[in-house]
Amino acid sequence: MQQLAHDMRAVVTKAAAQLRKVDDSTASHRPGPEEWSAKEILGHLIDSAGNNHQRFVRAQSDEDHSFPSYDPDDWVALQAYQAKDWHHLITLWEVYNLHLAEIIECIPEDKLETTCLLGGDPWTLQEIIIDYLGHMQMHLGDLPVGVSDIKRYPYPKARS
Repeated sequence: MQQLAHDMRAVVTKAAAQLRKVDDSTASHRPGPEEWSAKEILGHLIDSAGNNHQRFVRAQSDEDHSFPSYDPDDWVALQAYQAKDWHHLITLWEVYNLHLAEIIECIPEDKLETTCLLGGDPWTLQEIIIDYLGHMQMHLGDLPVGVSDIKRYPYPKARS
């Protein structure tokens, strides 16, 4: 997990620097009527960080490891990310993910195999963490950022 936390910091730091070069008008542009703007994609990534924060901590301490799913489109709309300040969203996303990298570094090795239920499917805590970074990288690929030179993590989790 040390390497993953390191890679996560690298992705977040590099992406945030690139995103700060994008102006608010560009970040607000929706490529299609049913597509998210960069602001909404980043808002979705903030929501993902919040949900995964709960998973990373609760999987280590709570006895119930069943986590609710959420509707990303509803969450993005309800929080009105499209109307938010672009640079505020970048800062929130960056700082939140740097915090998550610190949490990941502190997870004891024996907790990584804790089985959790997401949408009724079993996942280990380690799989959730790896999937989280892969999910982030996938969405960053939809934004004007250059992070392709950093190790890619799988998303979604490969099923055997």
